[in-house]
Formats: sequence, structure tokens, C-alpha cells
Amino acid sequence: MLSVKAFAVVSAALFGLGVYGALARRHVIAVMIGIELMFSAAALNFVAFSRLHPAAQAVSGQVFAVFIITVAAAETIVGLALVLSLFRAVKSPQLDRYDLLKW
Repeated sequence: MLSVKAFAVVSAALFGLGVYGALARRHVIAVMIGIELMFSAAALNFVAFSRLHPAAQAVSGQVFAVFIITVAAAETIVGLALVLSLFRAVKSPQLDRYDLLKW
């Protein structure tokens, strides 16, 4: 069995890759993939640390992980709808071109 430390290291690496992907990329889809990686890292942490609790409370990490996956799916749907509507107006997937929401 793997220890919780191994899962925490993998989760930290996933979260770091997600932060890099969200901050360093200029393409909208790449930024959204980075955000999804951060959500996955958080879900992995919840499941890994739920193993530390007694058997009666061990389900709470899995419940949080399912909730995170649900929120990530909803975020992806809304995000892609916004990206498609902005893409129709700007005709570019680059984040530098999106200035429609500025006053």
C-alpha cells in the first residue's frame, strides 16, 4: 500500500502543473486544463487524507471528491460556453484578444 505522503507528493505535483498551466498559457483551453488539474489535485488530497480517519468517517473524502468532480464538470460546461461565445465575437482563442468585458 502506498502511504499518504506519496499521494500528497503526487497531488502537489499535479497542483503545481495546474498553476503553471493556468498562469503561463495564453490559450483559453490550456488555462481551463490547468484549472481542471488543480481540481483533480484537491480531489486526490481529499481521498488520500480520508484514509487517515477511522472507518466510520472514511467516506467523507470520497464524498468531497465526488463533489469536486461535479463542480469541475459544471465549471467546464460554463467555461466552454463563455469561450465559445467570446470566440464567435473575437475569432481568436488567445486570451490577449479578449477585451470585450472591459469597461
